[in-house]
Amino acid sequence: MATASTRNSAGQNSQRGFVYLPLIAGWLVPGLGHFLLRKWIRGALLAASVIGMFALGLLMKGKIYTGGQEILDLLGMAGDLGNGLLFLAARTFGWGAEHVQVTTADYGTKFIVVAGLLNVIAAVDAHNLRTGRKPL
Repeated sequence: MATASTRNSAGQNSQRGFVYLPLIAGWLVPGLGHFLLRKWIRGALLAASVIGMFALGLLMKGKIYTGGQEILDLLGMAGDLGNGLLFLAARTFGWGAEHVQVTTADYGTKFIVVAGLLNVIAAVDAHNLRTGRKPL
């Protein structure tokens, strides 16, 4: 069991520096928040998962939500924004913008949204590791 003094010093050490850096970095670049915390395997798995799902979604001709005229489009765009710089790259280069009607396009769209949501969860996990809410 850890004594009260070691728990206090561990809590103080976890609060040094900018505690939101892993959260912001993990949102912008998948896995980067965990890489900053030296969680190499977890960061690599999360980066491969998010980037892989995003790429598979684009390969399945999924669409990137660009506006929110309807509530479901707004929720889809919120999920897409979770991809961070991948979303900005897709908007910049026009990936997922063409209107394609193939069977797999709906699955591809969902893959892109779920990749964004997974990235948000991963960024929050990195933040919780950084602040000490979750044990290393």
